[in-house]
Amino acid sequence: MHRLSGIDRARRALECGGRLPAGTLTSAVAASWQRCRGYGLDPGSKPRDAVIEFSEVRQRRESNPLLRRLALAEMHNLYAQIAGSNFLIAFADPDGVVLDTVSDQRFANSAQGKSIIPGSVWTEADLGTNALGLCMREKSAVAVYGREHYFTGFGQISCMAAPILSAKGDVVGLLDASCSSEIRQQHTHALVKMAAATVENGLVYQENAGHFIFAFHPRAEYLDTLSSGLIAVSREGVVASVNRPGQMLLAGLPSANNVHFEALFDGKFDIAIENLMRGGVIRIQDRAGSSVFMVCRQIGSRHHAGLNGMIVGSARTLPVAIVRETHDIGFVCRDSQLNHSMAGLSKAAQLRMPIHLQGETGTGKELMARHVHTLSGRKGEFVALNCGGIPEALFVSEIFGHERGAFTDANRDGAPGLARLADGGSLFFDEVAEIPLAAQTSLLRFLDSMEVRPVGGKTSRTVDVQIISATNRDLTEMVANRQFRPDLLYRLNSYTLKLPPLRRRQDFAEIVKRLVEELAPEAAITDAAVERLRRFDWPGNVRQLRGALQRALVRRHMEFIDEDSFDDLSVTDHVAGEVCDGCRGHPLNEHRCLEIRTVYANSGGNISETARKVGISRTTVYKHLF
Repeated sequence: MHRLSGIDRARRALECGGRLPAGTLTSAVAASWQRCRGYGLDPGSKPRDAVIEFSEVRQRRESNPLLRRLALAEMHNLYAQIAGSNFLIAFADPDGVVLDTVSDQRFANSAQGKSIIPGSVWTEADLGTNALGLCMREKSAVAVYGREHYFTGFGQISCMAAPILSAKGDVVGLLDASCSSEIRQQHTHALVKMAAATVENGLVYQENAGHFIFAFHPRAEYLDTLSSGLIAVSREGVVASVNRPGQMLLAGLPSANNVHFEALFDGKFDIAIENLMRGGVIRIQDRAGSSVFMVCRQIGSRHHAGLNGMIVGSARTLPVAIVRETHDIGFVCRDSQLNHSMAGLSKAAQLRMPIHLQGETGTGKELMARHVHTLSGRKGEFVALNCGGIPEALFVSEIFGHERGAFTDANRDGAPGLARLADGGSLFFDEVAEIPLAAQTSLLRFLDSMEVRPVGGKTSRTVDVQIISATNRDLTEMVANRQFRPDLLYRLNSYTLKLPPLRRRQDFAEIVKRLVEELAPEAAITDAAVERLRRFDWPGNVRQLRGALQRALVRRHMEFIDEDSFDDLSVTDHVAGEVCDGCRGHPLNEHRCLEIRTVYANSGGNISETARKVGISRTTVYKHLF
């Protein structure tokens, strides 16, 4: 007979209303289950929707902008450490209201991911046992794995949360990492706690910009770690703030805040300052007789600008949690349609087949051309030619070169031509539709023979080049209108790859995050910002998106980007008329989705009014919009 596991026995007892078996759950989870029973929650039912108005979310964000800025920076760092692990990182306020999320798109699109959105309320009374709600109650880091969640519907998600505490010990925020797995992610739990500790330390620095800040620890080698104590002291020696590790190290001594430095440590404050200002590590005893090492991390001033303009920044080290082998091809390519189209690209490049790239302006045709060059394994140069930027009279000489004095204004020393420069490499004809008709004949002859004869020259030379062309125009239509030679088209499009426009890319979120990483590696972008960007048509594609992100980063001083960073883009311009990814391809669902999006657009972006008019919950509206 198969023996039930501990969690199986606990779930059976919970769902049958029986007594919970001892030792099968952590004490915190067991106590939470009992409280949820007291709330009258049915573990087998669907949790009620608990999502507040977005206007209130915005107000809650604005109540502590410093905390939010620090939290988003750490969410960005945390995401970078666990990216690829199907995770979502959430920041919530002390009431358990999610304010921001940063996630892998796969998890964000899952049923579990769609329940963790800005405005969702994760209290025990609303959503049963969950990491955010339990962390808020316990004021300590907690993890709730899989079926430890009270509601059966959350059984496929594991969450790890840690509180962000003020110097007074009050919960001012919560950080959470959630994944669709029951695997116990101890390393991630540790990283979440470290991220919360880093935010707390950041608050100490930012809220005490005019104070001295000292780091201290019984072991000197720990002074640059998150386990070191931080103490903010005024120029008069009054303690303004102590971080959590510092409070633990000074346990048993007088309340740290608003006491004098000399009430906590032996010796005169002036002497300690003098020694610390020399830039080294000093050894000092606290009033309990314990010896600690101490170093100055920030020099206070009366004007919050640092003594003589000097600020000594905090130093911290974080372990690398996951080391993954990556194969970066230089651009994001997780779109299934694009990947299918690229299936034979490598073979085509190795066989030296001419490759033609077709796509709208800004879809990344040159990036793809450079990728083709890499796939070909050729050792020569990648040489690009913008066919629309060369005068007709100079087109042939630009490609094939010219001899000295071959024509008026020619370089007196002659020129080898781009075809010879690309010998052994790749020659990329960008905007190939702009090649003058007269020059198309010469190019056709070159493609047939691969022989180059410079203008004014008498001898030819054979070259070995990979031909790549690109255009945003329909060459077949141009052939029909006699604007492009059909035989040239047949030479160029032995292998044609169509690049989808940005608005149809399934990997849109990854493209946005890659661009942000390239533009400002330290900046964070929230999921809400990504979803707002997704609702636009982007006729200029990636090039236009890059410009929008650059403007947002300038306005946000390159710290973070949220949905409010794009006020120059209309909120509802492109919501109506499009359907969400989950409904696309399903006619009945598409009809319903279009109805929801149209009502949302007509209501000026009001979630509650949309839910009321369509007769659905606010959570369902969110799912179709974001």
